[in-house]
Amino acid sequence: MDDGDQCEFFHAHEEIVNRVNQKMPDEEELYDLAELFRLFGDSTRIRILYVLFESEMCVCDIAQLLNMTPSAISHQLRALRQSRLIKYRREGKTVFYSLADGHVRDIINQGMEHIRE
Repeated sequence: MDDGDQCEFFHAHEEIVNRVNQKMPDEEELYDLAELFRLFGDSTRIRILYVLFESEMCVCDIAQLLNMTPSAISHQLRALRQSRLIKYRREGKTVFYSLADGHVRDIINQGMEHIRE
């Protein structure tokens, strides 16, 4: 570690530390945010979200598109639904899934922009 990385607490920039500390979310909110991003850390869930970014779909269509079993898709959809990233609607016996709201669409868009830079 070079000298610029050493931290001596008696030289802390108290004004900056206090200002940032006042804006810090509480631990529960930070935990929830980490959990949200954890869900984006699985390539299968990302693939499902991207499919739903393009179109509302049922489990069987998602499974066929991603070459996976409906059971495996359902398992991932459950996690995404519990985290309020997707929503569903029932039409007869068929359940259709879609992104929960514009925030999810924005997260995906921004992520794609970031990796394409």
